[in-house]
Amino acid sequence: MVELLLWSKADPDPRSSYGLTPLALAAQNGHTEILELLLRKGANILSQASDSASILFEAAGGGNPDSISLLLEYGADANVPKQSGHLPIHRAAYRGHFLALQILIPVTDFNAIKESGISPLHSAAAGGHSQCLEFLLKSGFDANFMLHRRVQKNYDDERRSALYFAVSNGDIESAHLLLDAGALPNQDPVNCLQVALRMGNYELISLLLRHGANVNYFCRINTTHFPSALQYTLKDEVLLRMLLTYGYNVSRCFDCPHGNTKHSKYLFEGWTSTVIKDTMFCEVITLSWLRHLSGKVVRVMLDYVDHIRICSKLQDTLQEQKLWPEIKAILSNTRPLQHLCRLRIRKCLGRLRLRCPVFLTFLPIPNRLKEYILYKEYDLYGQGHLKGIY
Repeated sequence: MVELLLWSKADPDPRSSYGLTPLALAAQNGHTEILELLLRKGANILSQASDSASILFEAAGGGNPDSISLLLEYGADANVPKQSGHLPIHRAAYRGHFLALQILIPVTDFNAIKESGISPLHSAAAGGHSQCLEFLLKSGFDANFMLHRRVQKNYDDERRSALYFAVSNGDIESAHLLLDAGALPNQDPVNCLQVALRMGNYELISLLLRHGANVNYFCRINTTHFPSALQYTLKDEVLLRMLLTYGYNVSRCFDCPHGNTKHSKYLFEGWTSTVIKDTMFCEVITLSWLRHLSGKVVRVMLDYVDHIRICSKLQDTLQEQKLWPEIKAILSNTRPLQHLCRLRIRKCLGRLRLRCPVFLTFLPIPNRLKEYILYKEYDLYGQGHLKGIY
């Protein structure tokens, strides 16, 4: 029918209200034979739609490698951006068109990608296409290419990294590929670990921690005196111990300025950025809907600290808990030398090394000692105890 219409002197380049030509529509749907017919009749391969999408951009969305190859033979330019800045390579990566991506990579200029402000890695991660992501990484794309500010502002969470896209999708395979390629897990305004903790994804959390995710990040919303990650683990011992093992700053949880003096009874029960600033752990764990967890949480924390003092408010709450006799015994007695030695070694290693346990593999010490330093006896996730709800 197209051939008959063209033979009857039909215009090969009419435009729709969106600026689309028949060539663009054929490219969208991967109709290679029709593309060739139109091109032979003089259809403009360089035409762009109202949003500046090129013919090749539309073909990249369709994903037909024959169509893309044909357009390139006729002079299509892979470096013409859409109004949003996206190039054909971004479109193919987002849609997961692997064969199309293989063709587009060699003909796409890195400077055009840099000018766009977004890497094809972001697109592949956003679309959840690990095969495309892996190929892009092997082709030399930087796992730490960050979104340009003009692109970043389009997202409420101001995300920057391709890793963030993978984590927010709960895509473990893509996150694994990016981390193994050297992606840094602490580059986004909202920490990748925070996103994984909010989802409660054990495997993703463990993966991020093994690659150096910062357990001591502070959230800009609901500000707390203690590192923010803790608030996602209060009901889950598996997650709590994972954080503590990887260097969580437990001491800040017991750093209350009131000490043995009474806390003000006029404090708001709850915490928000507008009501309470720098909220203390004792104020959070003694809330009416959390106080039943206080005994278990504090008892776990004591495995990761030396001698600490608890404030009057926290003590009043703990005294109501079943674990209070055990907690009291620990607080009122000298800690075992073996426990103190482990804490000392961990302090010498520093939190950065604890956040990357692979460092320990290079230390000339027995494996048994390495396991002790990393609290392997409390590794509930590694032991398969995923029923950690209190």
